[in-house]
Amino acid sequence: MADAGAGKMGNYTHNAFITSGFGNWKSEEGARPFIGKVGEVSREPEDRIETICPEEKLNKVVAAIKKVHPYETPAIDVYKIAVPA
Repeated sequence: MADAGAGKMGNYTHNAFITSGFGNWKSEEGARPFIGKVGEVSREPEDRIETICPEEKLNKVVAAIKKVHPYETPAIDVYKIAVPA
């Protein structure tokens, strides 16, 4: 993400907040799960990574995540925020 333009604040790069937790899901028919089996509930340790990203670099950052993430559909949330002057 940082190499694609996310996580830059002032004179610092690679800024992120990482929280460990558990992902929980059930792969339905037609899925190609990286972990677990179709029809079964899975629960695995995962990390949530929060960072900032300039709007003009968002598509490049999302593409970088999808390129390396092993899941069929990585969970990517995007929130537009106001930056104080």
